[in-house]
Amino acid sequence: MQDVMFRHRLHRHLFTIIKLYFLITNKESLTMKPFFLLISMFFLFSCDSSKSLAELCKENPEICQEFGNDSWCKKERVDVALERIALKNKAQELVKYQLLVAYEGYIKCMSLASQIQHIKLKEKTTMRKNNLFKAQAYMSELAAETLDSSHPHLLFYHWSRELDEKALAQFLTLEGSAQLENSISQYHLATYYVKKDINKTLGLLFHSLELHRPNEKLLPEVFQTLTTIFTNKENPKQAYIWLKVFQLTQEKRDEQVNKTLAQYAQHYNLNNEFLNQVAENTLDKIEQGKFIAPSY
Repeated sequence: MQDVMFRHRLHRHLFTIIKLYFLITNKESLTMKPFFLLISMFFLFSCDSSKSLAELCKENPEICQEFGNDSWCKKERVDVALERIALKNKAQELVKYQLLVAYEGYIKCMSLASQIQHIKLKEKTTMRKNNLFKAQAYMSELAAETLDSSHPHLLFYHWSRELDEKALAQFLTLEGSAQLENSISQYHLATYYVKKDINKTLGLLFHSLELHRPNEKLLPEVFQTLTTIFTNKENPKQAYIWLKVFQLTQEKRDEQVNKTLAQYAQHYNLNNEFLNQVAENTLDKIEQGKFIAPSY
């Protein structure tokens, strides 16, 4: 099951929403086929029990068909389905966190889709609104269920989403412990310190990349934050490199990112060919689990 999850997450980069303070993301509407046609595309190799995603959905139809056969937010629906199947098979706090994040992604996407009015197929609009309400209810229920969890990811979740100061205090007491020695937790710590201590934030972000392991999902937000920090520090070479690394993690190139890279190279007279190679080498090291934090 874990292998299916890992391989599926590699496809999430295509839909990452860029949130750099100096960039405006261009959202593109995607024409999608019905949900189970997507399943045929996602034969993402087998897990320990030699089951493909299609087979997992065949065994869990109530989960895979939870939100109906809509063409919108397909990727987000698959994310939710995979996490719900994982939770059904093994009720772990980590999986609950991942499911909460998956629900957030689906809700964000469906909030836009539900506003689209179908002239001929009004039932589509109704179904999307119902799916949105259903997802919001499920997420609220899961959030309430995990309110007293001591898992670091969930502690951070309840502080960052609900401003739970008690959860934050518990999370911060774990700083420096083995429980936070993972890529996600280091990024979470960085988001807490970003407005308090930039140099510490850089160290945490770089350590997050050092802790990345092959087959783990890359966190594009790390690259976005590094770009923003180095832009604010007026270090255009580093800002360019980390924005380029972010671009390389995206299966679909965003035109606004392309323009920003070109503008950086022109405005600061950068050797973009050399910096592009640096970015590629950096990403290779991160993906191989061989990244070493640079001096800063």
